[in-house]
Amino acid sequence: MANQWLRDLYAHQSWADAEHWRAMGAHPAAREDPAIRGRLHHIHFVQHAFLWTIGDRTQLFTPTKVEDFVSFDALRSYARAYHEQAVPLISALSDARLDEPVSIVWFKDPPLTITVAEALTQCSMHSHYHRGQNAARLRELGGEPPTTDLIVWQWKSRPPGAW
Repeated sequence: MANQWLRDLYAHQSWADAEHWRAMGAHPAAREDPAIRGRLHHIHFVQHAFLWTIGDRTQLFTPTKVEDFVSFDALRSYARAYHEQAVPLISALSDARLDEPVSIVWFKDPPLTITVAEALTQCSMHSHYHRGQNAARLRELGGEPPTTDLIVWQWKSRPPGAW
C-alpha cells in the first residue's frame, strides 16, 4: 500500500513540476525572475539530494548552485533528469526497502535517521510547498499558474509529466 501511495505521489510530482515549468516558461518575466529561478533550483536540488539519499550512495553527491545553470532551459533539463530517474526508482522499491532507515546527512546536531518512505514523503511535500510559492510569484508577475492539486491530477486520469 505504501509503495502504491508513493508511486502516485511521484507520478503527481512529475506532472505538477512539468505543468509549472510549462507555465513559467511561457511567461518571459517568470523565466528571468531571480526568486522563481532560485526556488526552481532549490526544489530540484533537494529532489536530487533525496534521490541520492535513498540510493546506494556509492558516488558522492554533487551539490549545484543556481549559477551553474546558464539558462532557464538548462535548469529545466536538470529538473527533468531527476524525474526520469525518480519515477522508475520509486516504482521498483520493495515494501522492505521503504521500511529501511536512511541517514539525512544534512541534519548534524542531532543527526536524523528516518525510513526511506518518510524521506520520499518529505521530498514530495517539500516540492509541493515550493511550487505553491512559485505559483504565487508567477501570478504577481502577471502569469497564470496551473492548478496542480493532487485531486486535479486524479480527476484528469493521472496524466504523466509532459516535459
